[in-house]
Amino acid sequence: MSYIRGFASDNNSGVHPDVLKAIEAANVGHAIGYGDDVVTHRCEELFRSIFGLKTDVFFAYNGTGANVIVLQALSRTYNAIICPETAHINVDECGAPEKHSGAKLLPVKTDNGKLTVEGIKQYMHGIGFEHHSQPNLVSITQATELGTLYSLNEIKEIADYVHANNMKLHMDGARISNAAAALGCSLKEMTVDVGVDALSFGGTKNGLMFGEAVLFFDLPTDDVKFIRKQTAQLHSKMRFTAAQFEALLTNDLWLKNALHANKMAQLLAEKVGEIEGVELTQKVESNGVFAIIPESVIADLQKEFFFYVWDVSQSEVRWMTSFDTQEEDIYKFADLLRSKLA
Repeated sequence: MSYIRGFASDNNSGVHPDVLKAIEAANVGHAIGYGDDVVTHRCEELFRSIFGLKTDVFFAYNGTGANVIVLQALSRTYNAIICPETAHINVDECGAPEKHSGAKLLPVKTDNGKLTVEGIKQYMHGIGFEHHSQPNLVSITQATELGTLYSLNEIKEIADYVHANNMKLHMDGARISNAAAALGCSLKEMTVDVGVDALSFGGTKNGLMFGEAVLFFDLPTDDVKFIRKQTAQLHSKMRFTAAQFEALLTNDLWLKNALHANKMAQLLAEKVGEIEGVELTQKVESNGVFAIIPESVIADLQKEFFFYVWDVSQSEVRWMTSFDTQEEDIYKFADLLRSKLA
């Protein structure tokens, strides 16, 4: 059975062939469960070779689970976590971060999905006052939910302010590969080197079947293994998660996949941007294109190339590209959109 490639989400794409081969290669004989196997240990060392020797690695099933592990590990129930209003932890995780961590989310309104020091400052009051939740963690997303990017300087500015106020900085990196590819920097340069304390490293949106990695940089992590288990994120056959990441991080597969997805988003933005009646609403910096189109054409378009409506009130839609998006998909979609608006 074949499926039409659409633009709903990079979660909808299949699994990269090299990742499937890695799963098959790991499917030999028996291995000790819950991460005490050769493949998992080898992949943990691979992560350390990329991010630094003071990196602790914990594999998880999915992005929500990865985020929840970090927030629980770094916050107490009386704490508050500052994040953009559009953050995945605030909008799309069904209250899991607050349920599991017990901490309060403090959302900051933004125009482009990016948090700023000024946005953080609005919540920096009542420190030490027992009637107020105490901010101790800031969470940013790279690339953001609106497809925009923080520059390295912007991340460092936030990190410096966060650390000066005795807080920690978490990065939700569900699409971190797309961000690094777009900025032309290494993964370490965008995280450890600019002051990120903990990272949710995304794999599913960049060619994996399943799996995310939680990385802590030079932090105590003795409790994290218990948090992961209690959060139902401990995979018994962990070698199959690790094998996928090993394939992704070998020979820059993560980068090749992300570069292609980003390139397809640029092409998509170019082609739909030429069509009268289409208004791009965000700068296209990674693999997402946001646009306002007439509400009357959305349902018909979705029948042939499925995508999501981002903001119903404005008829704003989101189109995502993936490692397996093809140029022909974009040309066909642009022609269809043009015909509907003619």
